[in-house]
Amino acid sequence: MDSNYKHITVTPLSSSIGAEIGGVNVADELSDGAIAEIRQALLDHLVIFFRDQDLPVDRHKAFTRRFGKIFIHPNYDVGQEDNETVYLIRRPGDTSVAGEKWHADTSMMNPPPLGAILYAIEVPDYGGDTVFANQYLAYETLSEGMKTVLEPLQAIHSDIRVAGPQSNVNAKRTSQVRDDADWRETVTAHPVVRTHPETGRKHLFVNPVYTLRLDGMTEAESAPILDYLYEHQHRPEFTCRFSWRPGSIAFWDNRCSIHLAIHDNPDSSRHMQRTQIAG
Repeated sequence: MDSNYKHITVTPLSSSIGAEIGGVNVADELSDGAIAEIRQALLDHLVIFFRDQDLPVDRHKAFTRRFGKIFIHPNYDVGQEDNETVYLIRRPGDTSVAGEKWHADTSMMNPPPLGAILYAIEVPDYGGDTVFANQYLAYETLSEGMKTVLEPLQAIHSDIRVAGPQSNVNAKRTSQVRDDADWRETVTAHPVVRTHPETGRKHLFVNPVYTLRLDGMTEAESAPILDYLYEHQHRPEFTCRFSWRPGSIAFWDNRCSIHLAIHDNPDSSRHMQRTQIAG
């Protein structure tokens, strides 16, 4: 347990990423000191977890706003009254779930979201874990030659695989996204190696869901480099795995981590409530 905190307890889950936070109820009106320590724990550990929380949607949004403006997800804005909150739902029979491939959230945006806060309402008795990977380590463990190659490169990020009528994702799962005729692809170029605005550390910023190719190259030309990075960036020693219980919260730094939802219990139900923080 880390003893440098006064308002919270911080217990690392692995040597590379993830820590469990104790001593606070996030639905409360927390002091500025507690919020500052939670933010520092996020910067230190990239993803932080809370157990046994009761987080109605109004308190969920209030807690989120202590860290920044709430991000409105363009592809989950499907006409609901509250577009600040996304409900990620799996029902028995779904053949796909949101987030089942390694990704950083909504990375086609400029800027991408700072982070996300995911609250478990209903989870299966077993399975349905989420795995997170440290992208500082993914960069730092590359060879100096590969770092030199990557430094000037930009990658093209797009949401064409995860939304819109061509994606066909809504036929496979309960959580629906925009697939109407007015939907338009969002495309942004980001550096392959970014510098975190708060820590000053360099990290990889590519992922196989949103990254299409390297700028100035075709997909075929880009594939050898990107495929190598996709395999490298979630090496087991960069990761932690979180098992959900009702009332659990995961809060991750979307700038320097990637994650995936393990779709391993398709006969069960899962109901999650999420906000995102604007970059």
